[in-house]
Amino acid sequence: MEAARARTDTRDWAVARRGRTRHLIELGGLVAKAGLVELTDDDRATMLGALMEVAGRLRGGDDDADPAHLRARWRRAGLRVFDADREAGVAGQEEHGTVPGGPTA
Repeated sequence: MEAARARTDTRDWAVARRGRTRHLIELGGLVAKAGLVELTDDDRATMLGALMEVAGRLRGGDDDADPAHLRARWRRAGLRVFDADREAGVAGQEEHGTVPGGPTA
């Protein structure tokens, strides 16, 4: 009963907390999607170090790369992965006849 009440709590702080929790879960999903969990054998210190290096490069650290160029390049790479996943999902739905407006809709 308490869990149901927590899900329907509309107080500002509760709504903000759920939003923050969802945001953090989504960010964790990106870490997993990038393969960092497997590549680092789930070593959180290594993952944090890698992310700190990325943040340093975006701040214009010792690297010669332009932070705006890095951001644009990384964004394009990420968008390609999202697009490929979306296409694979649609293809999988088509195989199972679950695409809205498809043969079984």
